[in-house]
Amino acid sequence: MCGIAGWLRSPGDVRAQAVPDELVAMADLQAHRGPDDRGYHVDPAGGLALAHNRLSIIDLSPAGRQPMFNEDRTIALAFNGEIYNFQKLRSKLVASGHQFRSKTDSEVILHAYEEWGQECVEKFCGMFAFVLWDCRRRELFAARDPLGIKPFYYWTGPDEGFYFASEMKAFRGLRAFTPRPCQRAVRQFLEMNFIYDEELTALEEVCKLPPGHLLTVSGAASGASRGPARTIRRRRWWSPPPVRPSPAGTSLAEDEAERVERFAGVFRQTVEQHLIADVRVGVLLSGGLDSSLVASVAQKLLGAGQRLRTISMGFAESEIDERPFGRRVADYIGTDHLEVLIQPVDITNTLPREIYHFDDLFGDWGLITTRLLYQQCREAGVKVVLVGEGSDEVSGGYLHFQQAAELRAEQTPTWRRAWNFYKWYSQRRWGRETLPFCRIMARLHDRQGDYFSAQRCFEIGWQLPNMYNMKVDKASMAVSVEARVPFQDVRVVHEAMSTPREWWLRDGTNKYLLRRMAELHKLLPPEILRRPKFGGSMPLSWLNDSPRFRAFAHEVVLDPSGWAPALGLRRPMLQYFDRGRAGYRWPHPLNNLRDVAWRLLLLNLWSRHYLVPAGPSQCGTRSG
Repeated sequence: MCGIAGWLRSPGDVRAQAVPDELVAMADLQAHRGPDDRGYHVDPAGGLALAHNRLSIIDLSPAGRQPMFNEDRTIALAFNGEIYNFQKLRSKLVASGHQFRSKTDSEVILHAYEEWGQECVEKFCGMFAFVLWDCRRRELFAARDPLGIKPFYYWTGPDEGFYFASEMKAFRGLRAFTPRPCQRAVRQFLEMNFIYDEELTALEEVCKLPPGHLLTVSGAASGASRGPARTIRRRRWWSPPPVRPSPAGTSLAEDEAERVERFAGVFRQTVEQHLIADVRVGVLLSGGLDSSLVASVAQKLLGAGQRLRTISMGFAESEIDERPFGRRVADYIGTDHLEVLIQPVDITNTLPREIYHFDDLFGDWGLITTRLLYQQCREAGVKVVLVGEGSDEVSGGYLHFQQAAELRAEQTPTWRRAWNFYKWYSQRRWGRETLPFCRIMARLHDRQGDYFSAQRCFEIGWQLPNMYNMKVDKASMAVSVEARVPFQDVRVVHEAMSTPREWWLRDGTNKYLLRRMAELHKLLPPEILRRPKFGGSMPLSWLNDSPRFRAFAHEVVLDPSGWAPALGLRRPMLQYFDRGRAGYRWPHPLNNLRDVAWRLLLLNLWSRHYLVPAGPSQCGTRSG
């Protein structure tokens, strides 16, 4: 797990053997992503500069240093992530004549590219964002994993240079870069709680490479002192698989047994490979079904001679405390268990400072509490953590999936259901993003044929990469911890997405296949199998019920130089904080003022770090 940064611009912009000051600055701004080592590579003839901050996980020796090169140094790699099936791929490549100098998964990418070209990404099972510089072709090749677990940002500068990084804050190291808010992205964040657009980011002109996409950038023309406008080509290389129906003539019992065992086999292999590391590995254990399954399978794989470290989190001054459930699972499977209690004061003391690490806008309640939890992992000596993120999205585990599955097209028009989805995700009645969002949902419904499948596609293609994965990546890397997500491994996703709806929702039970797997293999206590999904990662009640947190939010949200006045939201925020108003009646769009307050709180704090002046003066948008 690492941070990558660099650029491709006109040849001659950097001197031979020199590391540009701007490249050092970009690497410095991402130092938390890889404090163990740093490497640079500059190719003046090609106009390339690469920087890599390394968090050493596999092969801790200097042989794993990046940027990494093939034997004749014609290809350079800067890689962020993990390739979990690298050992199997390495064996195939060795059999084809490739020679390895390290034991890393990074070197497998280099040789896989030499062997299979850009199609090598289709062979990788992992989380990744990487760039390969092919100096013979004068071409930069970038790729991002199917579910967008690892980030990849890019910016085309005024000099026609192509700049890229693992975090947007790295662009602040460039003299030509001036951060300005993206008007539509801010609007999407305020309405939807995250920026759902595949390319937009919170900063104008900065783009993100969508999940499951490749990007190729041409180098400058031979002999040109100043290269022509870059040719940037992008294409999708991965899409969710179609649903695989049951074989004709198969009985319900036979089909169930086959599907459970096939999923169990895929999941076990995935968790086993996610445990590969040369440092200590742990599991974040909420006591819910998803993280409990990861922990149970991991502990079984380790065996009785080695106890897995598990960590649970609870919230003071809140009804959300999952520690008893995590403790029950830990006792059942026999792990070395740690509990963490988070107080409201922990958030008020850290949020203004720590929002710096979340340089793109998203509003998941757990963005700071999760970072505090990863900090506890680091202090406990755990450098790699497995988490259950993504299970609900790929298996249809949320309540709204069940509601979607109960609807039929002839009973509910597509546009009406799409609007209901908008209201669910936005927690408001309507807004400027209503129609664009509804068009996406209607298109997904037409393509998938039912609401359940359409919603799963939206969750894994839009919400998961742009909010939950962003939270996990930025929160963990802020404290130099690698978070791994087995439920988002492409093999698990392929199996889950190709499984028909009736195997996820059956007789009023969600995640039926997971529960049956846990039951048949005796992975969890019975009460955990029956336990419904529990709350979120940060107690929503704090804005209403914690006087100190409410006073802190009141001061930030109603800052006269902040966003509320410019967006026409000062009056509703005054009514929420001073009069306790929860929302407005129809037809007013705002029916949940607490969510608006939370988003404005984050937006104002984010602006103080990333905008100069620290407010909305550069963005004239208004919101209803």
